[in-house]
Amino acid sequence: MTEPRLTVEDAFAPPGEPWRPVSARLATARRLTMLLVLVPLVAVITVVLVLGGADPLLVALPLVVGLVSGSWLWWLIGRRVRSFGYAERDDDLLVTSGIMFRRLVVVPYGRMQLVDITAGPIDRSLGLATVQLHTAAASTNATIPGLPPEEASGLRDRLAARGEQRSAGL
Repeated sequence: MTEPRLTVEDAFAPPGEPWRPVSARLATARRLTMLLVLVPLVAVITVVLVLGGADPLLVALPLVVGLVSGSWLWWLIGRRVRSFGYAERDDDLLVTSGIMFRRLVVVPYGRMQLVDITAGPIDRSLGLATVQLHTAAASTNATIPGLPPEEASGLRDRLAARGEQRSAGL
């Protein structure tokens, strides 16, 4: 009898734990940020072309490019937000993200040095926060964006307590 063949997706599955997703409001925050950059950029380019006396067809080009790229980014942001997840286990925290380039970070509680909560103005207005874990090795830092404040502060407190317990045993 042969063993079942594992897939690449199996490597990203948390053993025995379901992924906890981030809030869907993160997509709204990221889309607002995208619009705050894209709309003024397209507007400035269009105004410069109009004032420079460019051909009307050339003036329409930034509008079309802005609309197409904005639509694609809108869709991509939604997929990217759905790729974020985390799972708390007994000895470590798992954080996954990515669509094309998947990433799984495993942070042992005993290695955590600092747990941060941050929120920019758009995140705060939508009731979101980001939890960031810092370890001695920069490559194992993990970020969980798009959490409601209650969930973020609860996660921060649980991680800090588990980190303190694990590091006290060293």
